[in-house]
Amino acid sequence: MALKSLLKPTRKSILCSSISSSSLFSSLCKERIFSLPSESPPTAKKVPFTHSVHGITLQDPYHWMANTADPDLADYLRRENLYAEAFMADTQILQRRLFSEMTSRIPTKVSTPPEPWGPWFYYQYIPEGKEYPVLCRRLQNEKTNWLKKLTQFAKGNSGKQEEVLLDWNEIAKQYGYVHVGTCRVSPDHNFLACTVDITGSEHFMLQIKDLRSGLMIPKVFSTKLGFSDTEEDVLVFVENDPNYCVDITSTKDGKFITVNSNSRTSSEEDANNLLSGLQRIHKRIPGIQYFLEHHHGFFYILTNAPLEKKGDCSKEDYYVARCRVEDIKSANWQDIVLQSEDFSIQDMDVFSGHLVLFVNKNGVPMLCSINLPLDANHKHRLEIEKLDPWFFPLPSNSCSIAPGSNHDFTSSLYRVVLSSAVMPDLIVDYDMSKRVFSIIQQEEVEVKHDVKLKTYQPDALDVEKVSDAQNKRENFETRESETWKDFSDSYCCERKEVISHDGIRVPLTILYSPSTFQKGRSPGVLQGYGAYGEVLDKSWCPSRLSLLDRGFVLAFADIRGGGGGDSSWHRCGSGLQKQNSIQDFIFCANFLIDNGYVHKNRLGSIGYSAGGLLVGAAINMHPDLFGAAILKVPFLDICNTLLDPSLPLTILDYEEFGNPEIAMQFESILSYSPYDNISKGSCYPPMLVTASFRDARVGVWEAAKWVAKIRDTTCSRCSTSAILKTNMVGGHFGEGGLYGGCEETAYDYAFLIKVLGTSDRDSTFSLLILCFLQSSCRIDSRIATILVVNLIRSCIGSSKIYIVLTIWCCESGKMNL
Repeated sequence: MALKSLLKPTRKSILCSSISSSSLFSSLCKERIFSLPSESPPTAKKVPFTHSVHGITLQDPYHWMANTADPDLADYLRRENLYAEAFMADTQILQRRLFSEMTSRIPTKVSTPPEPWGPWFYYQYIPEGKEYPVLCRRLQNEKTNWLKKLTQFAKGNSGKQEEVLLDWNEIAKQYGYVHVGTCRVSPDHNFLACTVDITGSEHFMLQIKDLRSGLMIPKVFSTKLGFSDTEEDVLVFVENDPNYCVDITSTKDGKFITVNSNSRTSSEEDANNLLSGLQRIHKRIPGIQYFLEHHHGFFYILTNAPLEKKGDCSKEDYYVARCRVEDIKSANWQDIVLQSEDFSIQDMDVFSGHLVLFVNKNGVPMLCSINLPLDANHKHRLEIEKLDPWFFPLPSNSCSIAPGSNHDFTSSLYRVVLSSAVMPDLIVDYDMSKRVFSIIQQEEVEVKHDVKLKTYQPDALDVEKVSDAQNKRENFETRESETWKDFSDSYCCERKEVISHDGIRVPLTILYSPSTFQKGRSPGVLQGYGAYGEVLDKSWCPSRLSLLDRGFVLAFADIRGGGGGDSSWHRCGSGLQKQNSIQDFIFCANFLIDNGYVHKNRLGSIGYSAGGLLVGAAINMHPDLFGAAILKVPFLDICNTLLDPSLPLTILDYEEFGNPEIAMQFESILSYSPYDNISKGSCYPPMLVTASFRDARVGVWEAAKWVAKIRDTTCSRCSTSAILKTNMVGGHFGEGGLYGGCEETAYDYAFLIKVLGTSDRDSTFSLLILCFLQSSCRIDSRIATILVVNLIRSCIGSSKIYIVLTIWCCESGKMNL
């Protein structure tokens, strides 16, 4: 049967599914009018547990849940899943409709353009009907230039045999789960190395595949690949400090192997030419990081080490230093590229003829290239502008820049993926030698006929705002006249600045559809993260259109603690200053309400992982601020987690949140810990809380304890609208997949649409008919009044409002309204 026919509801099915609940409405505490299951939510057992920290006694009757081997935990999670299923039962049709919308936007061919490297084209694609990608390659045709090769490949005329290097789908079929962490091809193109998680626990296996034979190599020490088993393996490096992780890679030119021991804020780098022995670049110092590349006899080091010997390392931003290979262990480093008043340096990449810098100007990400080599005798510190940089032309509304693979050290091309909230992913190649660019591909999106796509010529890429006279538009040429498109004519994306509690301006990105937006009445969702210096993802996501087209306003708060212009943005929202993150989020929420972007009772919030801590803390402080919340694998029990050093990330997180063994830091953490500050007796908003049983980052018990305590201590009527949905097989990142992701998102969106009083129009009309035309419905007049008002409000702007008013008038006599 066709999917479309399955999604088309009949009036009978809607009525039956709605009437089956014995409790159509939640309590009147907050005038909620969505349906609830007939059964009561699960009750978790309590086991007395008390512990004292720095003279403060904490009682935790749900501490037992931290033992995932306890069968009572599995039973509790099972019962919670059943309750969540019952709670969402009346959204089944809506979920299917949302899923259908999302999958209909997926193009028939999902692939990356081929990227030339050595004699090969490398590319990925997702086979039709499959969940995961396949990594492939084809030999290049040496008789044509690279641009013609791309064109031929796009038309399917390469004529070369495709080699499948790695198929994620086969791994998922074999083990039931797949998460590929890193995937790299060796410089000689004969080997593939990848790390694979097959359980969701993020315990990765390192695998090396011989691409000539197709066989896996069993050993992963430093060994001569392809030689006999009698060769002696060498143990190169061991990290014994649990505070540090280890990254192993090679410099871009393949001349050196680098081993980087790093914590959240510190690193120690070693380099060698494999078996000759490691050389330590610099000993580890708290707060200092080093990232190293090699270029024709020089090491280029991206670091935030103090420029002055007595400088404060906690306040330094990144710059690029340089030294000769033989001087790496000395203090004879040249500080060659410094940030300026306008620009801060975020990252770097090195090619044979160019240095690529990721920079930030007033919170806006940018890229530039500088010609190499630099003068070997250069002794002076220079700001970026003094090195004749070429700033890559970018769309003026670009919110994110993601680099491509860019493996080829000798190439002058730099590939990036540009994206924004209203612009589908745009792949662009920048020729750093000729200072021209070429648009290679843009993600296809299937949209409704009434949604307008705005088309731009390549010269619309903006250079005016980021460059001086040397980068005037007339200096740029494009190889072809490819166009690019965005949805700015159909969806509005605004960037505002919200003044927080201490006067700091916080960036807030607001996205909505002008055709469905209703000032002061619209529902909305605010998302935040605010941790680890990570920038909140605001790139293109076609699934969001399903909310935007239903009148939702989507907002993204770039609060302190996350990524921003310079490193101080992160520092000012971490450790003892974590409260700044929470206050920033609260002020952004109030901004949306006060300025009419959303109705005061219809603002939801979303937090993923550490973002769940943010949302949970904000709800504790202001339980009536949000009308709904979605907490995805949330970090909620921060005090207990950081007091347990046996957990995988506890020690690493001391640098981000603080060490509770230190009294002052413990008091700070306790002041905002979501689990420890639930407001007793308060009316909390409806909540969808998700967890994964095998999550190695955030224990499944954190979500379970939070929901159990919400039910036990807050308003007994409102807490019935908190649901816990646990994936019993996946890890922190869920099961992923192209269609699996759409299914999960459809579930989340259906929850928001249900509890915020905004329904799909067909569902709204069906519920109306249910409540007013079914003679078996006996509804209290107060509830009926609330119902009618909210139904009218949700239908404003719809042709069905006239039917609503008509039915209300006809039936009012029976209800004594």
